[in-house]
Amino acid sequence: MERHLVTRLGPALLCLGMAPAALAIDARIEGVEEELADNVEVYLDELDAGQYRPERLEAEVRRLSQEALRVYGYYSPQLRVRFDDAEAPTEVTVDIDPGAPVRIERLAFRLEGEAAEDPPFREAIEAYPQAEGDVLRHAPFDALRRRLASLALERGYFDWRFDERRMEIRPWANSARLSLTLDSGVRHRFGEVSFSGEHIEADRLQNLVPFGEGAPYLASDVATLNQRLGETEWFGSVSVRPRLDAGIARLALPEAPLGVYRALDVEGAGPLPGPAPRLSREALAAAGQVPAPAVPAVPIDVTVTPADRHQFEVGVGYATDVGPRARFAWDQPWVNRYGHSLDHDLYISGPEQQFTGTYNMPLEDPRRDSYQLQYGLRNKDSEDTRALEASVEFGRRWKFDNDWEQLIYLRSTFEDFTQAGVSNQVVLLYPGVRWTRTRSRNPTFPTWGDRQQLTLQYSSEMWGSSAEFLRLNGDSQWIRMLGDANRFIGRVGVGAIATDDFADIPPSLRFFTGGDNSVRGYAYESLSPEDEDGELLGGEQRFVASVEAQRRLTGKWWLASFVDVGDAFTEWWPAELNTGAGLGVRWISPVGPIRLDIAHPFDAEDAFRIHFAIGPEF
Repeated sequence: MERHLVTRLGPALLCLGMAPAALAIDARIEGVEEELADNVEVYLDELDAGQYRPERLEAEVRRLSQEALRVYGYYSPQLRVRFDDAEAPTEVTVDIDPGAPVRIERLAFRLEGEAAEDPPFREAIEAYPQAEGDVLRHAPFDALRRRLASLALERGYFDWRFDERRMEIRPWANSARLSLTLDSGVRHRFGEVSFSGEHIEADRLQNLVPFGEGAPYLASDVATLNQRLGETEWFGSVSVRPRLDAGIARLALPEAPLGVYRALDVEGAGPLPGPAPRLSREALAAAGQVPAPAVPAVPIDVTVTPADRHQFEVGVGYATDVGPRARFAWDQPWVNRYGHSLDHDLYISGPEQQFTGTYNMPLEDPRRDSYQLQYGLRNKDSEDTRALEASVEFGRRWKFDNDWEQLIYLRSTFEDFTQAGVSNQVVLLYPGVRWTRTRSRNPTFPTWGDRQQLTLQYSSEMWGSSAEFLRLNGDSQWIRMLGDANRFIGRVGVGAIATDDFADIPPSLRFFTGGDNSVRGYAYESLSPEDEDGELLGGEQRFVASVEAQRRLTGKWWLASFVDVGDAFTEWWPAELNTGAGLGVRWISPVGPIRLDIAHPFDAEDAFRIHFAIGPEF
């Protein structure tokens, strides 16, 4: 067995032993510098000296060097090639005298067809970086050709062609003539948009189409339609495809069924007749008489599949503010053919348990306009606060082109609470308006971003509320990078409530500060005005601010230093603010940064406090 194996492998091993080893030759370039020298080196980099005889190797070096110089306009170089070893060279020295460069004698770029009046085509030609008299370079000409071809496809000129595409080089005269003529033909227009597989009313889907039938074709509009459909979360998959052969398809007949003769497989029956024509005589005659449309149309076929009607998500975590926590979400991205959706969320932690739901009713543009019905129950037992809250809210939401969202709502709340030993029950009915905007790059670990939020609420006894108040609450946070290794986070928050009925203001509307996302170094919501027994009352105003600097240590590890200030108080402005400062580490996990901070409070007896949290800043 072993002898047979050696007999079979012997010739193969012998051939492998005799195969020449790949030998990339090192190149030294003299006589030229910078981009010319670099380009010659690139061309010679993969040259395998072992594949050529000495005289053939020199010819190959010359050929590649000349090609490398031509793209920069040098067509008549003088080359001197030297090898370190004539028989087995490992290094080549190319001494180059580039000679006089070829200069552009004439530029002739023209547009024909409807593209001649289309600004992007003219702008592409006007942006050509070379002029007559400049040293010729090949790359700009190739880039212009690719750019015009790309524009033609992107903007619906599907019958485009180059009538002339020539780079005429005259080495004896050191001159070049560049000619490029694009005939775009007629620009196609959008045709009918048809949907298949949809489970949502067609009118709602048509409202997402960013173009009208007959509008000039734009590939970016097709991509926008695809994106808009995906943003609704109604679909599991979306396919948007332009149809360019609609005219041919309309004349095609269904596939003819096999006749008896064709269906039988009889030996010796002779050759089968060819396939029957798929066009009727009437269709052929009509096709010859139908003129081509003056403006060709491109129908758009959209194929969608419904998203899962029930989606579930479970999450667990830990933070020093609330300890272990768990979340269970049940989302229904669509509940009927109008695209209404329903979301439920259950949150459980030691100090707080909350159940909320949102019924969303999209309007004309489901991504931007909708009515929302929200409801929830919350139980809180933290520090000196005991509260059971039930609420219902109905609002109208708008999302604007500048990424701001506006929500105008009417909220009804019943709250049974005990704050600092004083119990109360209140029923509040109040309108409010909230503006928010969140922008970020790389959501898991933002390298740039900001989050803004401002809320105004008003309650009056005139319509049956237990308390009259005007409440304002706002927060702003920024993330910026300096280089690749320095990250900065700034945060400021303010709040105020004007009322003569503070005893009837429930804890959910009073202000407390302190904790992981407020003033580190202090316990969660432990900073507020106190009564005579030292129990927390909650504040009528609040102010918090923070500055944090992060420095990359290595890979996904970052070191952080921070200073936080803030307090909740009764009268604006407090005599002094509570301050905390410290150091922390960040590790970028797949679900966001894991943050561990050690903070020292300057206005408390604690020496330090540890804060731990998982997830991005916003």
